[in-house]
Amino acid sequence: MKLQTHKMTVTMDDHSSHLEQFKAFFKQLDDDNKTIEKLPRQMIEDYQLKAINAALAHIWNRNAYYRSRLEEYGFQEPKLNTLEQLADVPLLSKNVIRGDKQKILCVEPKEIGQVHLTSGTSGKPIYTSYSLADQYVYDLLPKYLELFKETDADVAAVALPYEFALPGLGFQRLFQFAFGTAVLSLGKGGYMAPVDKSLELMKEFEATVLATTPSYAALLAEESEKYGIRIGEDMKLKKIWLTGEGCSHTFRQRLEEWWGCEVSFFYGSTECGVVGVECSKHKGYHVAEGHVKVEIIDPVTEQVLPYGKTGEIVVTTLLREAMPMLRYRSGDIGYLQKSECECGLTMDILHLRGRMENIIRLGDQEFSPFLLEHFLMEIPDVGMWYTFKLDQGALKIAAEPFRTALSDEELAEKVRSHMASRIGVDCEVEINRAIPRTFGKATRIIS
Repeated sequence: MKLQTHKMTVTMDDHSSHLEQFKAFFKQLDDDNKTIEKLPRQMIEDYQLKAINAALAHIWNRNAYYRSRLEEYGFQEPKLNTLEQLADVPLLSKNVIRGDKQKILCVEPKEIGQVHLTSGTSGKPIYTSYSLADQYVYDLLPKYLELFKETDADVAAVALPYEFALPGLGFQRLFQFAFGTAVLSLGKGGYMAPVDKSLELMKEFEATVLATTPSYAALLAEESEKYGIRIGEDMKLKKIWLTGEGCSHTFRQRLEEWWGCEVSFFYGSTECGVVGVECSKHKGYHVAEGHVKVEIIDPVTEQVLPYGKTGEIVVTTLLREAMPMLRYRSGDIGYLQKSECECGLTMDILHLRGRMENIIRLGDQEFSPFLLEHFLMEIPDVGMWYTFKLDQGALKIAAEPFRTALSDEELAEKVRSHMASRIGVDCEVEINRAIPRTFGKATRIIS
Protein backbone atom coordinates (compact mmCIF):
# COMPACT_ATOMS: atom_id res chain seq x y z
CA MET A 1 0.00 0.00 0.00
CA LYS A 2 1.31 3.43 -0.93
CA LEU A 3 2.05 5.52 2.15
CA GLN A 4 0.08 8.71 2.60
CA THR A 5 1.92 11.63 1.00
CA HIS A 6 1.98 15.25 2.05
CA LYS A 7 -1.16 17.09 1.04
CA MET A 8 0.59 20.26 -0.09
CA THR A 9 4.05 21.27 -1.23
CA VAL A 10 5.53 24.75 -1.33
CA THR A 11 8.21 26.12 -3.63
CA MET A 12 10.14 29.32 -3.03
CA ASP A 13 10.86 31.57 -6.01
CA ASP A 14 14.55 32.18 -6.75
CA HIS A 15 15.60 30.38 -3.59
CA SER A 16 18.85 28.50 -3.12
CA SER A 17 20.22 26.94 0.03
CA HIS A 18 22.67 24.36 1.34
CA LEU A 19 19.58 22.29 2.14
CA GLU A 20 18.36 21.91 -1.46
CA GLN A 21 20.53 18.80 -1.83
CA PHE A 22 18.36 16.91 0.67
CA LYS A 23 15.21 17.21 -1.41
CA ALA A 24 16.46 14.40 -3.66
CA PHE A 25 17.12 12.12 -0.65
CA PHE A 26 13.61 12.50 0.73
CA LYS A 27 12.00 12.31 -2.73
CA GLN A 28 13.76 8.99 -3.27
CA LEU A 29 12.30 7.74 0.01
CA ASP A 30 8.86 8.81 -1.20
CA ASP A 31 9.37 7.06 -4.53
CA ASP A 32 10.46 3.90 -2.69
CA ASN A 33 7.41 4.15 -0.41
CA LYS A 34 9.64 4.59 2.65
CA THR A 35 10.12 7.10 5.43
CA ILE A 36 13.17 7.77 7.58
CA GLU A 37 11.34 6.08 10.47
CA LYS A 38 12.29 2.54 9.45
CA LEU A 39 15.55 3.01 7.60
CA PRO A 40 18.58 0.93 8.65
CA ARG A 41 20.63 2.78 11.27
CA GLN A 42 23.57 3.18 8.90
CA MET A 43 21.42 5.00 6.35
CA ILE A 44 20.05 7.33 9.03
CA GLU A 45 23.53 8.09 10.32
CA ASP A 46 24.95 8.62 6.82
CA TYR A 47 22.21 11.18 6.17
CA GLN A 48 22.81 12.89 9.53
CA LEU A 49 26.57 13.17 8.93
CA LYS A 50 25.93 14.70 5.51
CA ALA A 51 23.36 17.13 6.96
CA ILE A 52 25.64 18.17 9.83
CA ASN A 53 28.54 18.78 7.43
CA ALA A 54 26.25 20.88 5.23
CA ALA A 55 25.22 22.88 8.32
CA LEU A 56 28.85 23.33 9.37
CA ALA A 57 29.82 24.65 5.94
CA HIS A 58 26.78 26.96 6.00
CA ILE A 59 27.60 28.52 9.37
CA TRP A 60 31.34 28.65 8.60
CA ASN A 61 30.62 30.92 5.64
CA ARG A 62 27.70 32.89 7.07
CA ASN A 63 28.16 33.42 10.80
CA ALA A 64 31.16 35.02 12.51
CA TYR A 65 30.34 33.74 16.01
CA TYR A 66 29.95 30.10 14.97
CA ARG A 67 33.10 30.23 12.84
CA SER A 68 35.21 31.80 15.57
CA ARG A 69 34.05 29.15 18.04
CA LEU A 70 34.87 26.32 15.62
CA GLU A 71 38.33 27.80 15.00
CA GLU A 72 38.86 28.10 18.79
CA TYR A 73 38.20 24.36 18.97
CA GLY A 74 40.82 23.62 16.33
CA PHE A 75 38.68 23.32 13.20
CA GLN A 76 40.55 24.31 10.04
CA GLU A 77 37.65 23.33 7.81
CA PRO A 78 33.94 22.79 8.52
CA LYS A 79 33.84 19.03 8.16
CA LEU A 80 33.44 15.88 10.25
CA ASN A 81 34.58 12.46 9.06
CA THR A 82 32.34 10.57 11.49
CA LEU A 83 29.29 11.32 13.61
CA GLU A 84 31.39 10.63 16.70
CA GLN A 85 33.43 13.73 15.87
CA LEU A 86 30.34 15.85 16.56
CA ALA A 87 31.57 15.76 20.17
CA ASP A 88 34.45 18.00 19.03
CA VAL A 89 32.04 20.78 18.01
CA PRO A 90 31.58 23.43 20.74
CA LEU A 91 28.34 23.36 22.70
CA LEU A 92 25.84 26.21 22.43
CA SER A 93 24.33 27.39 25.72
CA LYS A 94 21.20 29.44 26.23
CA ASN A 95 23.04 32.27 27.95
CA VAL A 96 25.14 32.92 24.85
CA ILE A 97 22.12 33.66 22.66
CA ARG A 98 19.64 34.95 25.23
CA GLY A 99 18.49 38.43 24.27
CA ASP A 100 20.67 38.50 21.11
CA LYS A 101 18.74 38.27 17.83
CA GLN A 102 21.82 38.31 15.59
CA LYS A 103 24.50 36.14 17.18
CA ILE A 104 23.74 32.87 15.38
CA LEU A 105 21.69 34.26 12.48
CA CYS A 106 22.99 32.81 9.21
CA VAL A 107 20.89 34.70 6.64
CA GLU A 108 20.36 38.36 5.82
CA PRO A 109 17.65 39.97 8.01
CA LYS A 110 15.46 40.50 4.92
CA GLU A 111 15.37 36.69 4.47
CA ILE A 112 13.70 36.15 7.84
CA GLY A 113 10.14 34.94 7.39
CA GLN A 114 9.09 34.69 11.03
CA VAL A 115 10.51 35.19 14.50
CA HIS A 116 9.53 33.18 17.56
CA LEU A 117 10.77 33.72 21.08
CA THR A 118 10.78 31.90 24.36
CA SER A 119 8.90 33.34 27.31
CA GLY A 120 12.04 34.60 29.03
CA THR A 121 10.80 33.40 32.42
CA SER A 122 14.36 32.66 33.48
CA GLY A 123 15.91 35.80 31.94
CA LYS A 124 15.90 37.60 28.60
CA PRO A 125 14.05 35.76 25.81
CA ILE A 126 15.71 33.64 23.15
CA TYR A 127 14.88 34.82 19.63
CA THR A 128 14.54 32.12 16.99
CA SER A 129 14.38 33.27 13.39
CA TYR A 130 13.07 31.12 10.56
CA SER A 131 13.20 31.67 6.83
CA LEU A 132 10.00 30.93 4.93
CA ALA A 133 11.79 27.97 3.35
CA ASP A 134 12.67 26.68 6.85
CA GLN A 135 8.99 26.64 7.73
CA TYR A 136 7.27 25.62 4.53
CA VAL A 137 9.86 23.56 2.64
CA TYR A 138 12.67 22.02 4.67
CA ASP A 139 10.74 21.41 7.88
CA LEU A 140 8.26 19.33 5.87
CA LEU A 141 10.82 17.20 4.00
CA PRO A 142 11.09 14.33 6.52
CA LYS A 143 7.84 12.42 6.92
CA TYR A 144 6.83 10.44 9.99
CA LEU A 145 3.76 8.71 8.64
CA GLU A 146 4.02 5.81 11.08
CA LEU A 147 3.86 8.23 14.02
CA PHE A 148 1.24 10.62 12.64
CA LYS A 149 -1.96 9.03 11.39
CA GLU A 150 -3.87 12.27 10.76
CA THR A 151 -5.53 12.69 7.34
CA ASP A 152 -7.68 15.19 5.47
CA ALA A 153 -10.71 13.52 7.06
CA ASP A 154 -9.67 14.84 10.50
CA VAL A 155 -10.42 18.10 12.25
CA ALA A 156 -7.58 19.19 14.53
CA ALA A 157 -8.06 21.58 17.45
CA VAL A 158 -4.80 23.38 18.29
CA ALA A 159 -5.04 24.59 21.89
CA LEU A 160 -1.48 25.89 22.13
CA PRO A 161 0.01 29.42 22.31
CA TYR A 162 0.02 31.30 19.02
CA GLU A 163 1.70 34.32 20.59
CA PHE A 164 5.52 34.47 20.36
CA ALA A 165 6.26 30.76 20.70
CA LEU A 166 6.36 28.06 18.02
CA PRO A 167 3.91 25.33 19.16
CA GLY A 168 0.59 26.68 17.90
CA LEU A 169 1.74 27.62 14.41
CA GLY A 170 4.04 24.60 14.22
CA PHE A 171 1.20 22.14 14.76
CA GLN A 172 -1.05 24.15 12.45
CA ARG A 173 1.48 23.91 9.59
CA LEU A 174 1.97 20.20 10.25
CA PHE A 175 -1.73 19.39 10.15
CA GLN A 176 -2.57 21.64 7.20
CA PHE A 177 0.40 21.11 4.89
CA ALA A 178 1.33 17.54 5.73
CA PHE A 179 -2.14 16.04 6.03
CA GLY A 180 -4.63 18.59 4.70
CA THR A 181 -6.37 18.51 8.05
CA ALA A 182 -8.88 21.25 8.92
CA VAL A 183 -7.58 23.25 11.89
CA LEU A 184 -9.44 24.96 14.72
CA SER A 185 -7.01 27.63 16.02
CA LEU A 186 -8.11 27.64 19.66
CA GLY A 187 -5.10 29.13 21.38
CA LYS A 188 -4.90 28.69 25.15
CA GLY A 189 -7.61 30.57 26.98
CA GLY A 190 -6.49 34.07 26.10
CA TYR A 191 -8.54 37.20 25.49
CA MET A 192 -9.84 35.90 22.14
CA ALA A 193 -9.98 32.24 23.16
CA PRO A 194 -12.28 31.72 26.17
CA VAL A 195 -12.61 28.10 27.21
CA ASP A 196 -16.35 27.90 26.61
CA LYS A 197 -15.97 29.09 23.01
CA SER A 198 -13.11 26.64 22.44
CA LEU A 199 -15.21 23.72 23.66
CA GLU A 200 -18.20 24.83 21.60
CA LEU A 201 -16.04 25.08 18.47
CA MET A 202 -14.66 21.57 19.04
CA LYS A 203 -18.19 20.28 19.48
CA GLU A 204 -19.68 22.07 16.46
CA PHE A 205 -16.92 21.04 14.05
CA GLU A 206 -16.59 17.53 15.52
CA ALA A 207 -12.88 17.76 16.31
CA THR A 208 -11.10 14.41 16.12
CA VAL A 209 -7.62 15.52 17.21
CA LEU A 210 -6.48 17.87 19.98
CA ALA A 211 -2.97 19.30 20.37
CA THR A 212 -2.41 20.96 23.74
CA THR A 213 -0.49 20.85 27.02
CA PRO A 214 -1.17 18.22 29.71
CA SER A 215 -2.58 20.75 32.17
CA TYR A 216 -4.83 22.39 29.56
CA ALA A 217 -6.16 18.99 28.46
CA ALA A 218 -7.18 18.45 32.09
CA LEU A 219 -8.69 21.94 32.31
CA LEU A 220 -10.73 21.46 29.11
CA ALA A 221 -12.07 18.15 30.43
CA GLU A 222 -13.06 19.81 33.71
CA GLU A 223 -14.69 22.78 32.02
CA SER A 224 -16.63 20.59 29.57
CA GLU A 225 -18.59 19.23 32.55
CA LYS A 226 -19.45 22.77 33.70
CA TYR A 227 -20.78 23.68 30.25
CA GLY A 228 -22.74 20.46 29.82
CA ILE A 229 -20.60 19.15 26.96
CA ARG A 230 -20.30 15.40 27.27
CA ILE A 231 -16.91 13.94 26.36
CA GLY A 232 -17.40 10.80 24.28
CA GLU A 233 -20.85 11.90 23.15
CA ASP A 234 -20.82 15.59 22.18
CA MET A 235 -17.07 15.42 21.54
CA LYS A 236 -15.44 12.24 20.26
CA LEU A 237 -11.71 12.71 19.95
CA LYS A 238 -9.60 9.89 18.60
CA LYS A 239 -6.21 11.38 19.51
CA ILE A 240 -4.62 13.96 21.81
CA TRP A 241 -1.06 15.22 21.28
CA LEU A 242 0.57 16.59 24.44
CA THR A 243 3.42 19.08 24.24
CA GLY A 244 4.73 22.25 25.89
CA GLU A 245 4.94 20.68 29.36
CA GLY A 246 6.23 17.36 30.50
CA CYS A 247 4.13 15.00 32.55
CA SER A 248 4.24 11.46 33.86
CA HIS A 249 2.83 8.42 32.11
CA THR A 250 0.29 8.11 34.91
CA PHE A 251 -0.96 11.64 34.22
CA ARG A 252 -1.20 10.73 30.53
CA GLN A 253 -3.20 7.59 31.38
CA ARG A 254 -5.57 9.66 33.50
CA LEU A 255 -6.20 11.89 30.49
CA GLU A 256 -6.81 8.84 28.31
CA GLU A 257 -9.44 7.59 30.73
CA TRP A 258 -11.07 11.01 30.97
CA TRP A 259 -11.13 11.76 27.24
CA GLY A 260 -11.64 8.17 26.09
CA CYS A 261 -8.94 8.29 23.40
CA GLU A 262 -5.24 7.70 22.85
CA VAL A 263 -2.96 10.39 24.30
CA SER A 264 0.63 10.68 23.07
CA PHE A 265 3.62 12.87 23.88
CA PHE A 266 5.35 15.24 21.45
CA TYR A 267 8.68 16.74 22.58
CA GLY A 268 10.12 19.84 20.99
CA SER A 269 11.10 23.43 21.62
CA THR A 270 10.76 26.87 20.08
CA GLU A 271 14.51 26.87 19.42
CA CYS A 272 14.84 23.41 17.87
CA GLY A 273 11.37 22.44 16.66
CA VAL A 274 10.38 18.77 16.83
CA VAL A 275 12.81 16.57 18.78
CA GLY A 276 10.87 13.40 19.64
CA VAL A 277 7.47 11.81 19.11
CA GLU A 278 5.87 8.98 21.07
CA CYS A 279 4.54 5.97 19.16
CA SER A 280 1.44 3.99 20.14
CA LYS A 281 3.51 1.71 22.38
CA HIS A 282 4.16 4.64 24.76
CA LYS A 283 7.67 3.54 25.68
CA GLY A 284 9.57 6.76 25.08
CA TYR A 285 9.98 9.36 22.35
CA HIS A 286 11.29 8.27 18.97
CA VAL A 287 13.86 10.92 18.06
CA ALA A 288 12.81 12.80 14.89
CA GLU A 289 16.11 11.90 13.25
CA GLY A 290 15.22 13.54 9.95
CA HIS A 291 15.14 16.88 11.77
CA VAL A 292 17.62 16.56 14.64
CA LYS A 293 20.61 14.73 16.01
CA VAL A 294 20.35 14.21 19.77
CA GLU A 295 23.21 13.59 22.20
CA ILE A 296 23.28 13.15 25.97
CA ILE A 297 26.11 14.83 27.88
CA ASP A 298 27.28 14.95 31.46
CA PRO A 299 26.16 18.50 32.41
CA VAL A 300 29.32 19.07 34.46
CA THR A 301 32.11 17.48 32.37
CA GLU A 302 30.28 18.03 29.06
CA GLN A 303 31.38 14.58 27.91
CA VAL A 304 29.04 12.62 25.64
CA LEU A 305 27.34 9.79 27.51
CA PRO A 306 26.54 6.34 26.06
CA TYR A 307 23.11 4.80 25.62
CA GLY A 308 21.30 4.27 28.92
CA LYS A 309 23.13 6.99 30.87
CA THR A 310 21.09 9.98 32.08
CA GLY A 311 22.33 13.49 31.41
CA GLU A 312 21.53 16.76 29.65
CA ILE A 313 19.84 16.58 26.25
CA VAL A 314 21.83 18.30 23.48
CA VAL A 315 20.17 18.96 20.11
CA THR A 316 21.62 19.71 16.68
CA THR A 317 19.11 20.80 14.03
CA LEU A 318 19.66 19.32 10.57
CA LEU A 319 17.37 21.29 8.26
CA ARG A 320 17.68 24.96 9.22
CA GLU A 321 19.10 27.77 7.12
CA ALA A 322 18.18 30.94 9.08
CA MET A 323 19.28 29.95 12.57
CA PRO A 324 20.76 26.45 12.88
CA MET A 325 21.25 25.14 16.40
CA LEU A 326 24.58 23.33 16.72
CA ARG A 327 24.88 21.17 19.86
CA TYR A 328 22.31 23.26 21.73
CA ARG A 329 22.10 22.58 25.47
CA SER A 330 18.39 22.17 26.10
CA GLY A 331 18.47 22.17 29.90
CA ASP A 332 16.33 19.02 29.84
CA ILE A 333 17.40 15.74 31.40
CA GLY A 334 16.97 12.32 29.82
CA TYR A 335 18.68 9.31 28.28
CA LEU A 336 18.81 7.56 24.91
CA GLN A 337 18.38 3.92 24.02
CA LYS A 338 18.60 2.03 20.76
CA SER A 339 15.19 1.33 19.34
CA GLU A 340 13.96 -2.19 19.87
CA CYS A 341 10.38 -0.96 19.90
CA GLU A 342 7.59 -3.31 18.89
CA CYS A 343 6.37 -0.63 16.46
CA GLY A 344 9.32 -1.40 14.20
CA LEU A 345 10.74 2.13 14.03
CA THR A 346 14.53 2.28 13.96
CA MET A 347 14.90 5.85 15.26
CA ASP A 348 16.54 6.08 18.70
CA ILE A 349 14.28 6.36 21.73
CA LEU A 350 14.60 9.29 24.15
CA HIS A 351 13.37 9.08 27.73
CA LEU A 352 12.66 12.48 29.23
CA ARG A 353 13.18 13.14 32.93
CA GLY A 354 12.32 16.85 33.21
CA ARG A 355 14.16 20.16 33.51
CA MET A 356 17.52 20.33 35.25
CA GLU A 357 16.37 23.17 37.49
CA ASN A 358 13.28 21.24 38.59
CA ILE A 359 15.10 18.19 39.94
CA ILE A 360 14.05 17.80 43.59
CA ARG A 361 16.69 16.82 46.14
CA LEU A 362 15.47 15.07 49.27
CA GLY A 363 18.30 14.17 51.59
CA ASP A 364 20.92 12.45 49.46
CA GLN A 365 18.41 11.44 46.78
CA GLU A 366 17.34 13.23 43.60
CA PHE A 367 13.84 12.91 42.16
CA SER A 368 12.46 13.95 38.80
CA PRO A 369 9.18 15.86 39.22
CA PHE A 370 7.68 13.43 36.68
CA LEU A 371 8.50 10.52 39.00
CA LEU A 372 6.96 12.26 42.01
CA GLU A 373 3.89 13.10 39.91
CA HIS A 374 3.68 9.47 38.79
CA PHE A 375 3.56 8.29 42.41
CA LEU A 376 0.99 10.95 43.35
CA MET A 377 -1.25 10.12 40.37
CA GLU A 378 -1.28 6.47 41.45
CA ILE A 379 -3.83 7.58 44.07
CA PRO A 380 -7.21 7.77 42.25
CA ASP A 381 -8.66 10.03 44.97
CA VAL A 382 -6.15 12.76 44.06
CA GLY A 383 -6.96 15.20 41.26
CA MET A 384 -4.72 16.46 38.47
CA TRP A 385 -3.91 19.79 40.09
CA TYR A 386 -1.17 19.78 42.70
CA THR A 387 2.08 21.47 43.73
CA PHE A 388 5.37 20.32 45.21
CA LYS A 389 7.33 22.65 47.46
CA LEU A 390 10.70 22.17 49.09
CA ASP A 391 10.84 23.83 52.50
CA GLN A 392 14.19 23.54 54.30
CA GLY A 393 14.80 20.19 52.64
CA ALA A 394 11.33 18.80 53.38
CA LEU A 395 8.75 18.06 50.67
CA LYS A 396 5.34 19.68 50.98
CA ILE A 397 2.53 18.49 48.73
CA ALA A 398 -0.67 20.40 48.05
CA ALA A 399 -3.26 18.27 46.24
CA GLU A 400 -6.90 18.42 45.26
CA PRO A 401 -9.38 15.62 45.96
CA PHE A 402 -10.99 13.92 42.95
CA ARG A 403 -14.37 12.18 43.10
CA THR A 404 -13.65 10.68 46.50
CA ALA A 405 -15.68 9.95 49.63
CA LEU A 406 -12.60 10.41 51.83
CA SER A 407 -12.44 13.38 54.17
CA ASP A 408 -9.58 15.82 53.70
CA GLU A 409 -7.82 14.38 56.73
CA GLU A 410 -8.22 10.80 55.47
CA LEU A 411 -6.98 11.72 52.02
CA ALA A 412 -3.99 13.62 53.41
CA GLU A 413 -3.02 10.57 55.46
CA LYS A 414 -3.45 8.31 52.42
CA VAL A 415 -1.16 10.56 50.36
CA ARG A 416 1.43 10.76 53.16
CA SER A 417 1.52 7.00 53.58
CA HIS A 418 1.64 6.25 49.86
CA MET A 419 4.39 8.75 49.07
CA ALA A 420 6.47 7.61 52.05
CA SER A 421 6.30 4.03 50.79
CA ARG A 422 7.18 5.04 47.22
CA ILE A 423 10.04 7.50 47.84
CA GLY A 424 11.13 6.52 51.32
CA VAL A 425 10.74 10.07 52.62
CA ASP A 426 8.07 11.53 54.87
CA CYS A 427 6.31 14.59 53.47
CA GLU A 428 3.79 17.14 54.58
CA VAL A 429 0.42 17.03 52.80
CA GLU A 430 -2.22 19.71 52.44
CA ILE A 431 -5.57 19.03 50.77
CA ASN A 432 -6.53 22.16 48.85
CA ARG A 433 -9.87 22.16 47.04
CA ALA A 434 -9.09 25.28 44.99
CA ILE A 435 -5.61 25.05 43.50
CA PRO A 436 -5.42 27.87 40.93
CA ARG A 437 -5.75 26.93 37.26
CA THR A 438 -3.51 28.50 34.67
CA PHE A 439 -3.68 29.12 30.93
CA GLY A 440 0.12 29.26 30.76
CA LYS A 441 2.52 26.49 31.68
CA ALA A 442 1.38 24.74 34.82
CA THR A 443 3.57 25.53 37.83
CA ARG A 444 4.07 22.24 39.66
CA ILE A 445 7.25 23.13 41.57
CA ILE A 446 6.95 26.24 43.72
CA SER A 447 9.64 27.97 45.74
